[in-house]
Amino acid sequence: MSFSLLPLLPLSIWDPIVGIGSAIMQPLYWVVSGILVLFHSIWSPVFGPDNGWTWALSIVCLTVVIRIALIPLFVRQINSSRQMQLLQPKVRELQKKYAHDREKLGAETMKLYRENKANPLASCLPLLLQMPIFLALFRVLDGAARGIPHGHWLQANLPLLTSLREATIFGAPLSGKFLPVNGFGSVQIVAIVLIVAMTATLFITQLQLMRKNMPPEALEGPFAQQQKIMLYVFPLIFAVGGINFPIGVLIYWLTSNLWTMGQQFYIIRRNPAPGTPAFVAWDARRRAKAAHKAAAAPSTVAAPTDAVGPVADGNRATTATAAEVAPAAEKPPQPRVIRQQPRTQSRSQRKR
Repeated sequence: MSFSLLPLLPLSIWDPIVGIGSAIMQPLYWVVSGILVLFHSIWSPVFGPDNGWTWALSIVCLTVVIRIALIPLFVRQINSSRQMQLLQPKVRELQKKYAHDREKLGAETMKLYRENKANPLASCLPLLLQMPIFLALFRVLDGAARGIPHGHWLQANLPLLTSLREATIFGAPLSGKFLPVNGFGSVQIVAIVLIVAMTATLFITQLQLMRKNMPPEALEGPFAQQQKIMLYVFPLIFAVGGINFPIGVLIYWLTSNLWTMGQQFYIIRRNPAPGTPAFVAWDARRRAKAAHKAAAAPSTVAAPTDAVGPVADGNRATTATAAEVAPAAEKPPQPRVIRQQPRTQSRSQRKR
């Protein structure tokens, strides 16, 4: 009896994961490339189809469209992050109360979160949802730099791929990266400016949230210390990673950070958390606005006791006294005069 062994095929455990990731990214490539090509057609009559500013503004508009779509998630992220910070004093009380019972501490902490509708993971949701979009844009622009089209709209319009790869702003191609450095030139200068601006806007955004929209007691404890560490670590990570990003991706991140900073400033200004510096400033603006309205409104001046206001007199107005305009019912009652009636006499009395 003979046996034949089937050839063993080397299979990687990562192949299914890569296949799933590719299946997820293909629709994003389609959307990103479609929006990019759409705005390129809008800006082409203004600057020209191959101009770098045409493609740069197309990337900016693509970013704005993405951020508008993420506004509900961003508002939820801000509210969740603020709620988590405001609950930290109560969390510390639970930690002191159940310091020796970790199971009870976890149950009470989750109960506290449920009662106050706080979700520790909600603050990360917008970032997680934005990452595939960032990866799609990164792949589209990185593929353009290597002459590989990603997305149906670039695959069907290969001249646009060449135009995107060769488009420049300030002498730096949008597909260029800080590394590798083959001589310090326009690519490195533009990349450094964008990386610094991107890092600064990210830092200011996080600092604005912690300094203006958090009460002092919420800035204490382990959770607050983690937030402070992230305040410096995240910008540093993006600054280091930015040297490997194409110029077009750096434009995307800078635009996204500027949008986040402005959107967060608007929300904190209009809807601050109670007990925070932003709330104090909001209350001061509200009081000042109310005082301004009161000062601008026409004031009622008390009239003298003998003059109550203008009374029409033909074509002119005269000032009438209180007795002249008072209703008749309000005048003091006059004594009633009773006339004396003559007495009735009989006929015999009248003859006398």
